[in-house]
Amino acid sequence: MDIEFKVGKRQHDPRHMTSEERVHWQKEMAEDAREYLFSIGQPLVYRKQGHIVAEHRDGRIQIIK
Repeated sequence: MDIEFKVGKRQHDPRHMTSEERVHWQKEMAEDAREYLFSIGQPLVYRKQGHIVAEHRDGRIQIIK
């Protein structure tokens, strides 16, 4: 099995971003993570209102715990 490394390219160092740039960057990172998980057939798992939730690409929401 080969290991592939991906290197991201950031425009600015987060320590030097304005608050607007940081909010935009965080939203973009969250969407990238979501798309990556869906592309490899995995659900996005997160905590919401005290429950652990799995969100699938087809829109299904599954409460795990």
